[in-house]
Amino acid sequence: MSAGLAAAWTGRFGDEISSEETTGGLAVGVPPEHWLAALTFARDELGCGFFDWLTGVDELEEGFAVVAHVYSLERRHHLLIRTRVPREDPVLPTATGVYRGAAWHERETFEMFGVVFEGHPRLVPLLLPDGFEGHPLRKDFVLAARVAKPWPGAKEPGESGHGAPSRRRVRPPGVPEEGAWAAAADHAARPAARPARPAERGDG
Repeated sequence: MSAGLAAAWTGRFGDEISSEETTGGLAVGVPPEHWLAALTFARDELGCGFFDWLTGVDELEEGFAVVAHVYSLERRHHLLIRTRVPREDPVLPTATGVYRGAAWHERETFEMFGVVFEGHPRLVPLLLPDGFEGHPLRKDFVLAARVAKPWPGAKEPGESGHGAPSRRRVRPPGVPEEGAWAAAADHAARPAARPARPAERGDG
């Protein structure tokens, strides 16, 4: 089944796409300029009328991947269609004209990764509170909660208090090495000063 699907994609888009078999079906990579054409091809020519989900992936220097999962109820095959947009200008045309169910997912991806879907009917925040700044699922997003409270996860040898002291202190994940956030992390990680013991009656 996957071999036939891969041949169909190559016949339509030639060498501009890539494909590989996955445990769930076929994954197809397309350039962003073919994003809507690829989704339309999957729906109209390959019978994938069921839209499952769409999300983003932060791939650091390579940009942001946008992935859509669609399914054919009649032919019983899965397709994972993906593309990549640059980190400096993460813009992609909305898929809502092809799959109406993409509207909610694109709002979430816009909010969490900052990918802009041009032409979306209502690209507004979906999950985060009013006034929230930044995109929490980007890998460079600072996790403020880990600045305010020391990271409780696994420690390096020597940091558990049952051995030699560690040669370096591990930063909490999500906290930069320099700047005000790091200073706050250092302050939060220091043990609180013990209060002075009150003088007992009869002392002195």
